[in-house]
Amino acid sequence: MSKANKYICIHGHFYQPPRENAWLETVEIQDSATPFHDWNERINFECYAPNAAARILNKSDHIIDIVNNYSSISFNFGPTLLSWMEKASPETYQLILKADKASQKRFGGHGSALAQVHSHLILPLCNERDKITQTIWGIKDFEYRFGRKPEGIWLAETAANTETLEVLADQGIKFTILAPRQGKAFRKIGEEGWAQLGHAAIDSRRPYLFKLPSGKSIALFFYHGGIAQGVAFEGLLNNGIHFANKFMEAFDGNNTPQLAHIATDGESYGHHHSRGEMALAACLRHIEEQQLATITNYGQYLELFPPEYEVQIHENSSWSCVHGVERWQSNCGCNAGGGPGWNQEWRGPLREALDWLRDQLIPIYEKEASIFLKDVWETRNDYIDILLDRNQNTIDQFLQKHHTRSLSAEEKTKVLRLLEMQRHAMLMYTSCGWFFDEISGLETNQILQYANRAIHYAWQVAEVDLHDEFINRLKKAPSNVYNDGASSYLEYVVPARVTLDRVGMHYAASSIFEEYPEHLEFFNYIADSEAFYRLSAGKQKLAIGRTTVKSKTTLSTKHFSFAVLYLGQQHIIGNISLDMKQTIFDEMSERIQQAFQETNLGGVIGIMQEYFDKEKFSIWHLFRDEKQKILQLITEQSKEQVEKAYRSIYNNNYQLMVGISKSDIPVPEFYKTAAQFVIKRELMALFTNGSLNIRKLQHLYKEYQLWGLDIQNIQDFRLAVSNRILKEIESLEQTDDDIPKLITIHTILSVLEEVGAKLYLWQSQNAYFSLLNDQKADSWDYPSEEWKEAFLNLGQILGIEV
Repeated sequence: MSKANKYICIHGHFYQPPRENAWLETVEIQDSATPFHDWNERINFECYAPNAAARILNKSDHIIDIVNNYSSISFNFGPTLLSWMEKASPETYQLILKADKASQKRFGGHGSALAQVHSHLILPLCNERDKITQTIWGIKDFEYRFGRKPEGIWLAETAANTETLEVLADQGIKFTILAPRQGKAFRKIGEEGWAQLGHAAIDSRRPYLFKLPSGKSIALFFYHGGIAQGVAFEGLLNNGIHFANKFMEAFDGNNTPQLAHIATDGESYGHHHSRGEMALAACLRHIEEQQLATITNYGQYLELFPPEYEVQIHENSSWSCVHGVERWQSNCGCNAGGGPGWNQEWRGPLREALDWLRDQLIPIYEKEASIFLKDVWETRNDYIDILLDRNQNTIDQFLQKHHTRSLSAEEKTKVLRLLEMQRHAMLMYTSCGWFFDEISGLETNQILQYANRAIHYAWQVAEVDLHDEFINRLKKAPSNVYNDGASSYLEYVVPARVTLDRVGMHYAASSIFEEYPEHLEFFNYIADSEAFYRLSAGKQKLAIGRTTVKSKTTLSTKHFSFAVLYLGQQHIIGNISLDMKQTIFDEMSERIQQAFQETNLGGVIGIMQEYFDKEKFSIWHLFRDEKQKILQLITEQSKEQVEKAYRSIYNNNYQLMVGISKSDIPVPEFYKTAAQFVIKRELMALFTNGSLNIRKLQHLYKEYQLWGLDIQNIQDFRLAVSNRILKEIESLEQTDDDIPKLITIHTILSVLEEVGAKLYLWQSQNAYFSLLNDQKADSWDYPSEEWKEAFLNLGQILGIEV
């Protein structure tokens, strides 16, 4: 069989569960992702960014090329993930978009990027309207980012049935990808009898036509299950060439066109499997260099070889549940391996509770929205336009298109609340909420946040209270940890709710520590300060203000007057008022400032009680990121005291520690703890502050050796060093003045290599490789032989073939 008839396509489904606080619309700090801010950031560092710059190694394990994997594979990114990446990692985001453009040139005009149904809902379990909206939103999000219409779309968990595929075809989608076990029967187009598959997997080497009741059709690709299984669970990414050879085993000896292809979680390539992106790059390079087959994507293959067979599918089937789509509605037995004796009986009652809530929200939406809108469901389908580019101009244009008459500011807010109610009524079905083992888990709490917010909107727009009944229904969901689903909901979800009052409290409390401008945009809100006064007297601080807080989402606005007294450490006393008149505020402000300046703290508290309600707020009302930031500021003084104590133990007992060590007696752990603390602090200071001191580093290295301390697993140190190395390489100039810097970087890497510190060097390698390629392309010349020698030596220790 000639190479011309052998084709290979690798698809990566890149997706993360939504992690944004449902009210703040931002990902708050996640301690489990340390040293990164959150898991999105961590997985981006380990997988999404490295796949845009994957290393190709030679036999000596030196880098000979850096390639963008996305331009050679088929891929989809979840829209919610891309919206995060657009702001949090714009360089990676742009490289992904560029890769799709490059793939169009490579694959006959067919881009490799696929769309995805927007919020990762299990479409077969959705009502028809949600199927349509989720598909439209996924397509429009794709068009906004990639600048073209998608040919294919990824279904969450590849969950499919005829109704779902009908919606895809109706929206102009040409193909989707399914698991091999989702095929039920096939026949050659034009023949009558169907070949039933039974328990056998379908032949994945060809596309199939799925004819729909409407008369339309859609092409289906069924990926190779064995190779996909090897990537995910059997170590196939340990060797790129072995990975490539696995594809070759999928072909048979006849001369008909054949496509060997797989679909897996994209996170396999770097996050689930370290250096998986390199195995992927090596696999693709080996296939091309050895001319084993032609790399393609689904759009190109479909044009070259239209389906000759048609197929029937198992209705309501998916790739991650052998029972169809039961994982998202019953205790089917599929789980992630939770605690012994656990079950997932909660899945059914949870879906029933959410279905009930959805069905209660529909008539509220239809009744209230129809007062203002021409077609309430078409308006919802178009609401993605605002989500993609939320600003006043976009909102005005959107409402102009859909309203039945001009709207007042209050009516605009109500319309936006109604649309947000519907958005959250879809987000609450995000598949991750059922995937894992326990109803009190993070993913389920996340979707219940969306449900809680939808309930809150229902009260705001129609004064319909659905909350108590929703809690009663959650009580029917058993928990493996709590009494029931309602218990964990009340403990974790309800307290996370954020109102404009809470936002005002956050602004007031944080104003004690932060220098805020008159106009401030934070999280999903805008604050405009009308008056602000801050006074200090030693540790005590007083802040008084009057401000307006506005929601970017619904344009709702509230005016606040506040007074906050800081007594030191975590002790804050704050009050807030929603209806204080300007004259009263001025009077209160003058009196309270005078009392503070007279050091009459009791008088300050008394005046606050006089002008404000009894309800107070404290530092614990701050949102998580700001709370942690301020607590770190507060604890800095204690940290200095701790450091002083550790340094005293270390310095005063240094000779004793040496003597104990030389006598082959174990050094007491409290001495080693002091040494670890002091040396790590000095190492961190060395790489985060000022110039790099080689002698200091070498001295600290000897100290680590002396006390047998562990440097390999200190992630924040490894990250700090890696970031500093990158900064130094990026600042290189092609002059002899930089020779000492080149030598310093080389020496640092040599020392740390001896220590065994595993640094995150891929970004530094990227920067160096770019400089090296520019030099080879005659963009610049080596300023001297000495500079050239130092530069090439640096490349060698970075693992680059120079």
